[in-house]
Amino acid sequence: MEEILTKINDLIWSNALIILCMGTGIYFSVVTRFLQVRYIKEMWQLLFDGKSSDKGVSSFQAFAIAISGRIGTGNIAGVATAIAMGGPGAVFWMWLIAFLGSASAFIEATLGQIYKQVNNGEYRGGPAYYIEKGLGMKWYAMLFAVVTVLSTAFFLPGVQSNSIALSMQNAFAIPVSYTGAGVVLLLALIIFGGVKRIGKVAEIVVPFMAGGYILMAIVVMALNFAELPAVISLIIKSAFKLEPAFAGVFGMAVAWGVKRGIYSNEAGQGTAPHAAAAAEVSHPAKQGLVQAFSVYIDTLFVCTATAFMILFTGKYNVVNPEGGFLVEHLPGAKIGAEYTQQAISSHFPSLGAGFVAVSLLFFAFTTIMAYYYIAETNLSYLDKKGNKWAVNGLRVLLLFSTFYGSIKTAEAAWTLGDIGVGMMAWLNVIAILLLRKPALKALRDYQQQRKAGKDPVFNAKELGIKNTSEW
Repeated sequence: MEEILTKINDLIWSNALIILCMGTGIYFSVVTRFLQVRYIKEMWQLLFDGKSSDKGVSSFQAFAIAISGRIGTGNIAGVATAIAMGGPGAVFWMWLIAFLGSASAFIEATLGQIYKQVNNGEYRGGPAYYIEKGLGMKWYAMLFAVVTVLSTAFFLPGVQSNSIALSMQNAFAIPVSYTGAGVVLLLALIIFGGVKRIGKVAEIVVPFMAGGYILMAIVVMALNFAELPAVISLIIKSAFKLEPAFAGVFGMAVAWGVKRGIYSNEAGQGTAPHAAAAAEVSHPAKQGLVQAFSVYIDTLFVCTATAFMILFTGKYNVVNPEGGFLVEHLPGAKIGAEYTQQAISSHFPSLGAGFVAVSLLFFAFTTIMAYYYIAETNLSYLDKKGNKWAVNGLRVLLLFSTFYGSIKTAEAAWTLGDIGVGMMAWLNVIAILLLRKPALKALRDYQQQRKAGKDPVFNAKELGIKNTSEW
């Protein structure tokens, strides 16, 4: 079974998808005149703009839901895996896909806002909604919805719970089945409380978890500050085949950097538009900019924090594609979160394993919460009547996959997760390229109103954008 899954994964994650994602990011960066640079200050200001309503959540709550999906096991175990498979140069390609992906994230989040609608008294939206309304391709929209429900309720939760369980076992000798059961119980208390409860939990937990982890990284970097130029040089040289030790994994560095970058920051994957659509804002571009900023938080802060801790302390191995290792600083260590645990333990022997385990618990748990929200949104699209049995069935499926993921092998969990991410990315990136015009119209309208000194308010009819129910 694992061989079949690996072949499917290799087919989905061929060079074609990597080129498509990077090419899309470059295209949207150029046509938006690199908004990811020009609007950084405004992104921060918009983060705290607006309030929640009966129909929608605040900008910050939508940001928190999206961030809870973006910041997960990929930021700890995923970064370590990228370094193990592609060498230090993979970090550069993660940075690059985040920078380019920020523009793609703006487009997809803006589209999510433009084509949102009210289902059962709450804003709902995402790729399935904008594909049907914007492209008029219901079959394509339904395909995306089905793939997304399958991915976020069945394939992806196991990656997160698996990392939690393994790190807890490594740090505290807690059996994986116990950890899995505990995570399922806590998750059930939240997801059975509905979308608003997810938003409230994310709003409280996300700043705390990200802030604490970055603070630890700053401490480790401060203790190794003299090594900063050397580490940055190692990353850059390894990314461009200039470091002899890692020249043999150049292609792997690009592939794994992009792969883990997309898995972590989710730009273009089609997950963040679901949270973006739930926000109560006066103009779609506002939430687009907020979501563009969330990509930076995920990769340029949290992923970089992990990479620097690992590379500063030298606690990593790099796999040789031809067999063995190019670098083996940690004999016998499992690829993944153990690298990060060892890195922190090198300075804080009694803290490293436990700190990473607790961090992973918060990171991965909130990601599973976000997965449920995304799955429920797509189920709401497929089941317009809102049958309770369907929603409860979805909840049970997600809880089952979460527990099952905690006790199965890490390799199988990650392969299933990659398949889910890859399928969604293929469908969504093509959709946002075809639907670029409405998003770019919204951006130009936002810019013009800002230049006129106004607080931008969106009017779809004036811009000639059809099939919008909330504007």
